[in-house]
Amino acid sequence: MSSARISALATLRGQIERIETAEVVHHHDRVALGHGEADAALKGGLARAAIHEVFCEGRQGTAATGFVMGLAGRVSGQRPLLWVRQDFSELETGALSMSGLAELGLDPRRVVMVRAADVESALRTSADALACDALGAVVLELWGDVRQFDLVASRKLTLAAQSSGVTGLMLRMAAQPLPSTAETRWMLRAAHSPPGPVWSAWGAPRFDAELLRNRHGPCGRWIMEWNCDECQFSESSTYSQPVAAAPAHRPDPALLQQRRAG
Repeated sequence: MSSARISALATLRGQIERIETAEVVHHHDRVALGHGEADAALKGGLARAAIHEVFCEGRQGTAATGFVMGLAGRVSGQRPLLWVRQDFSELETGALSMSGLAELGLDPRRVVMVRAADVESALRTSADALACDALGAVVLELWGDVRQFDLVASRKLTLAAQSSGVTGLMLRMAAQPLPSTAETRWMLRAAHSPPGPVWSAWGAPRFDAELLRNRHGPCGRWIMEWNCDECQFSESSTYSQPVAAAPAHRPDPALLQQRRAG
């Protein structure tokens, strides 16, 4: 083996070791999500310049997409967001709605969509994008279990994110988690929206978010509500009033039964 190759391997091993140590990650800038318990588990918020994975079942894709949009909006700030999708993802789930982004309180003008023909193209595009420090975040959406996204590919994305300071978000639909260098790993499910005011057709978006892996803190599971006006997550709202009041003109069923028995 040539001396140049030995030197390159030694450099790569050193970079990987730094990724896997707590010291590097704890110095990352973190952005608060707005949910108190989740931010406490994350030591103040989601780490920038790192890779985060969000998994979901195929039927939960809409909820997971909304959750990732919220995370991307928090970490990217005012910088552009690049979203990389396989063509297959669009066939399965449909195109992303820019009006939906606006309803979540995010600016669709800052979102750049890239459609990749296959997994290899999506990985290459994401790695190149993560190396560009002009971006705020890069979302890579992959459908199903893909052999191309292995530990080596995960390390490559993490190295690019650490080098540029750009945050990477992996949206994995209908896939099983595998070993990776991700800072956090989430499992997303839809949660019931609370009853809204009479003039609103639906309630605030709510997510059943389970933190499966947290490299430097505890895991947990929370109902996280998205505040579209403040563009941040929050604790679940509580409502003291019932959804529907009992009709006042109807007799009590128990009393009616007693009268019949008498």
